[in-house]
Amino acid sequence: MNVIHQNFERQGLVRPHDGRLFAGVCAGVAQRFGMDPWAVRALFAVSLAVLPGSQVIAYPVLWLLMPEERSTSVPAAPHPPSA
Repeated sequence: MNVIHQNFERQGLVRPHDGRLFAGVCAGVAQRFGMDPWAVRALFAVSLAVLPGSQVIAYPVLWLLMPEERSTSVPAAPHPPSA
């Protein structure tokens, strides 16, 4: 599973912490292809109407395969004790 996560991460398919509604799959796909997350969500909803059921399988599979975005923030330095 780690190899799959590394391949997805290398390709830029990660579930971001910002902009996610449920698990971040649509936000991650949108981020990868330079789209608005709402456009991807709308395409997902339209595809549910056209091909019912296929997304019920695809979304959880992508949720498992796409790694979470790694945090790039630097932890704050500890404050010195007050005197």
